[in-house]
Order: sequence, then structure tokens, then C-alpha cells
Amino acid sequence: MTTIGIIGAGHIGSQIARKAVQLGYDVVISNSRGPETLTGLVAELGPRARAATPPEAAAAGDFAVVTVPLRSIGDLPVPPLEGKIVIDTNNYYWERDGRFPELDSGQATTSGLLQKHLPTSKVAKGFNHIMAREIGTDGAPAGTANRRALATASDYPEAAELVTRFYDEFGFDTVNIGPLSESWRVERDRPAYVVRQNAAELTENLARAPRTV
Repeated sequence: MTTIGIIGAGHIGSQIARKAVQLGYDVVISNSRGPETLTGLVAELGPRARAATPPEAAAAGDFAVVTVPLRSIGDLPVPPLEGKIVIDTNNYYWERDGRFPELDSGQATTSGLLQKHLPTSKVAKGFNHIMAREIGTDGAPAGTANRRALATASDYPEAAELVTRFYDEFGFDTVNIGPLSESWRVERDRPAYVVRQNAAELTENLARAPRTV
């Protein structure tokens, strides 16, 4: 059975955890405040879930989901994630995170910054342009007309392939943007951000995204 290490138990992390356990995954979930603060969530999730520290969740996962504020990525544990695929849900909210000149100027991407912090991991963008509450409710079986699509990007084909399989299990089609250097196309304030779209519409919205906003 596959175990997912989830670092960050906010809106996105908890919704991914809920859907994952429904699909039969084991989940080890963590936050910055300690496992004892996750008692209620773990009780809701049931026997397939347990709470841990971020290093413990990273070590336990066959792959990981990182869903922490951008300002906190420097605190993420590096050695336990070595060689693992890491799905990054992050977006740049300068009002929350402070200013990142390299993002403002279009010289970097949020997932690229995470990949730089985790040089021995395989980072892939995922679940960053959907409202958290829709992660577990807006999916549909493969082949459904007008099925919602989500984007991914990675410098590692195997990481993008894992996200594609994961999306499909959650009920979404996938549009692969390409490398992390192109992942800005699906970030905040661009046409593809937090709108419901099928694969053709998502592809069109990605193509018309401005590099800086």
C-alpha cells in the first residue's frame, strides 16, 4: 500500500488527505505546530492516517505533498525527501509571504524555488489552481464529458506521470505544462488560476498567460 507524506495540514493538505484515504492510501500528515494539534483531523480520517512531525511525514511517505506557505519552504526537511517525488501545491502570495524579487521579475517560479531547496528530490507542481473545497468534490470518472483538468509541471517525467495518475484517481484530467520553468503559467492571477476548465480550455488559458502580473 502506498503511503503519502503530507507536510502542511491546512485547507489543501487536509482535503488531499481526506480524498487519499477514501482512495485507499495511507497518510502521514504533519504541520508546524506538532502532531498533538492534528488529533481531530486524524480521528476524522480514520485508521489509514496518523499525525507526525514534518521530518517523520517526509520519511514515511513513498512520495510527499508539500503544502506550506512559500515563506516556509526553507524549513522543509531535505534528507528525508531525498530521491522522492514531491508534489508542490504552493502559490506566491506576497501579502502573506513577503516579496520575492526573483518571482516579481519573472526570473523564477515557486516550484523552482522548492526544487532548489530540495536538490535531491523530484518536484512536480500540483493542486495549486483549484479551490481546496473542490479537490474532493469536483472530480469525475475518466471519459466524462467536460471533465475538469488540472495542470502539472516537473523537470522529471516520472514526477509528472505520478501527478497525472494521482489526478486521475481524484477525478481530473491532466495538462502537462513541461518543465518547472514553465509552471508560472498556472500560478496566481493568471487565466488558468482557480477556474473550472476542461483540458482544451486549460491548454488555451496556459498559452495566453502573461509572464508577470
